[in-house]
Amino acid sequence: MDDPRPTLIRAADQVVGLVGTDTPLDAPTPCDGWTIDDLLAHLVTVLRRVAHVGRGGHPFDLPHQLPQDGVPAYVAALAAGRDEVAAVWAPDGGPAVLEREVSVPWGVVAGRAAGWGYVRELAAHAWDLAVALGVADTLDPELAAAVVDPVRADLPAEPRGGPIPFGPVVDVPDDAGPYARLVGWLGRDPARRLTAPR
Repeated sequence: MDDPRPTLIRAADQVVGLVGTDTPLDAPTPCDGWTIDDLLAHLVTVLRRVAHVGRGGHPFDLPHQLPQDGVPAYVAALAAGRDEVAAVWAPDGGPAVLEREVSVPWGVVAGRAAGWGYVRELAAHAWDLAVALGVADTLDPELAAAVVDPVRADLPAEPRGGPIPFGPVVDVPDDAGPYARLVGWLGRDPARRLTAPR
């Protein structure tokens, strides 16, 4: 398994780059019942968790969502979270963070596997956010391509729901792009559009 750190930082950069001063916090997302506000509150937590886990902390030391007061606060919190990720998971920081066991929401795994797991989470939520904003065509396909085959190998098609936080697999064409294959496997409809492209 390759070093996830450069890809992890790119995935964090992609999320941060999607949020601007005109982001409509009350708009719906592909995440059932969540607005962009809810999704960004979760993404603040995810970035903080990536850094916290890399330092040896437990992911549930942080709440599922860390709401912020308005778009500028989200921009700042996401950028700060990205910088924490880059500091803890720096590609030139030596192998220790990759080799030690860390706690993540799905179990206790090697840091290397945790890093790739968070690439998957950030890539999937970037798609959620980009669809909500009507800019899914701006996503970096290499990020989804890096994780889609391992996700399909490691996450069974059944069971889904309950303790497995993904819906049923959505079938996609054999020639579908990496984001369509990734989010389809995670139970999202890659054809879904929530807003006109901006």
